[in-house]
Amino acid sequence: MLPFWLSIGLLSLLQGLIVTLPVRIEVPLLARLRNGGWAVVLPVSVVGFVFIARAAENASAQGLTYLALLAVPPLAALALGALGRGGRPAAVLLMPLLFALAWADRGGFAGNLAATLLSALSCVSLGALLGAVTPARWLAAGIITMAIADSALVISDLLQRPNNALNAAHPAAGLPRLQSAVIGSAVMGYGDLFVAGVLGGLLAANLRAQAGAGLLAATLAIAFDLLFFVVNELPATVPVALTLVVLELRRRRRGARRPSAAEVAGRGPASQAPRGRAPAGPRSPAR
Repeated sequence: MLPFWLSIGLLSLLQGLIVTLPVRIEVPLLARLRNGGWAVVLPVSVVGFVFIARAAENASAQGLTYLALLAVPPLAALALGALGRGGRPAAVLLMPLLFALAWADRGGFAGNLAATLLSALSCVSLGALLGAVTPARWLAAGIITMAIADSALVISDLLQRPNNALNAAHPAAGLPRLQSAVIGSAVMGYGDLFVAGVLGGLLAANLRAQAGAGLLAATLAIAFDLLFFVVNELPATVPVALTLVVLELRRRRRGARRPSAAEVAGRGPASQAPRGRAPAGPRSPAR
């Protein structure tokens, strides 16, 4: 068993990696579905889970584990084949291999790692798809709202019991649990990987910005992990939202530094005084 500090550090690095992987999708059908309402999926995924889970803890947890079992593998295959950075059709064959390892070694380190990679890849696909159907401003607002809702639920201790029930749920026949990410002694919720994929989908049109955001998200997540010295549970959506805030502040600062068109024109050659002569000023009245 890996020590907790190393386990949570690897999960934080995985969050940053997920940000860098979604690609930009340009499909006419998805373009027709483009609507700001899709951004509601992010906060609703957190708040809805809590209230549904508290109403029927065991039943909802079992339902979600089977939903993950059905949805995660095909979404992971999509990421490997097309929706992930560097995806190739032949790479889809990795999906059944990862699934087989997660099933054969369920509860072991290798099995948990394979299951976590499947969950992460599925979030890459979801991020790319949401980025294709949601306007950027709405998607950014959804990320921030999700982090705020997640933080409020963690602080009010409303998320702990449903999370514990979900992490303990498992499908029959020893099938792998794909509803959360487990590495060593640390656990990260599916939503924490999902929000990283959405940020990647938001930035997918700019590879350089996406790569920088991934590095920044991993750095902020690892710094955020230091709070585990004083608390037992943290909203891991927060570092991803902070990454978005930092990128926006940086963009605005760069925009403020750029001279306006009027300023550029004012510094042009036509506005400069001829060499050797001082600019003409107001004349003094003759005495």
